[in-house]
Amino acid sequence: MQKRQITVVYGENPREMVTALLTKLKPEAALPREATIGLKPNLVLDKPASSGATTHPELVEGIIQYFQSKGYAKLIIMESSWIGARTEQAFQVCGYRDLAAKYGLKLLDLKKDQTVKKKVEEEELTLCATPLGVDYLINLPVLKAHCQTKLTCALKNLKGCIPDQEKRRFHRLGLHRPIAQLAAALPVDLTIVDGICGDLTFEEGGNPVPMGRLIAGTDPVLLDTYAAALLGMAATEIPYLTLAAALGVGTTDLTTAEVVEVNPEAKTAGSFRLAGRAERFARYVQENEACSACYGSLIHALHRLEEEGELKRVKAGAFPIKIGQGFRGQAGSGIGIGNCTGHFAFNLPGCPPRALEIKAFLQRLLGD
Repeated sequence: MQKRQITVVYGENPREMVTALLTKLKPEAALPREATIGLKPNLVLDKPASSGATTHPELVEGIIQYFQSKGYAKLIIMESSWIGARTEQAFQVCGYRDLAAKYGLKLLDLKKDQTVKKKVEEEELTLCATPLGVDYLINLPVLKAHCQTKLTCALKNLKGCIPDQEKRRFHRLGLHRPIAQLAAALPVDLTIVDGICGDLTFEEGGNPVPMGRLIAGTDPVLLDTYAAALLGMAATEIPYLTLAAALGVGTTDLTTAEVVEVNPEAKTAGSFRLAGRAERFARYVQENEACSACYGSLIHALHRLEEEGELKRVKAGAFPIKIGQGFRGQAGSGIGIGNCTGHFAFNLPGCPPRALEIKAFLQRLLGD
């Protein structure tokens, strides 16, 4: 896999999706069979993946099945939930205890792991030892928003690889610089982003938005920049991305990315299970056989407009926004999002367009 390559798989079945993804990437090609593989999901607290907070266990199961079928026997699932939460409880509630028992894997609560010191710039960081010691580390973040840093994805998910005392110190330091430094101190071999239904606003879930995709890459900064655009944000809005790029972790330049879609034909009509704050944005949308990838980006774009105080400027006659394959060939005076609504008077093309593009498009219309 090339450093600037971003690979995307669409669908709603995480196990099947990650199998297709790994079959495309073939990570085992340069990995000896005796290698120890670390799997680092996001189990920030004890909530199921359907809440938008945690990594789908079916995604991790697909990875386990793939590597075990290739002859790899040493796989470890490792995580440390946020301060005040019990990782063991998250393993249980999120389905990882059953998963580990089924496949004979070790579950490691990193709160109990030994620690090591690593220096980045002038800062000495305390890291859990096991993530540094594995031969191949796979980071499995959830694509979701965050109440403090706006985005939590590849780089911020590594915060589960430090002890609680260091997590507290990161917050005292303002999060952004230490997150960037942690990314420089802890190399990740492969990142697979769970973009099935991450949370609209908070890292703790409750507002899931269907996004219907997995995203993989080896440059975590580029992946996070791509992820931010899917949620309607630019890299410049998330300081730890530019800081990590300056440390040589990766690039924020999306123009260098090669986006490879493994199964574009899978962008079919999805099932939308909006909840919490995400529900109210559906009233602005007229959906007709939309795929999750397109619909979810529109919901995130509307949320970004609301955050910036611009959604209230929308005239009632301008909405609802049309989206979905059921509008193919139809024409009208309204607003359409995506290639399927290309014959409407105001249309943003793309299959699917990113929330950042949708937001800018709607802002232009609001300014007219």
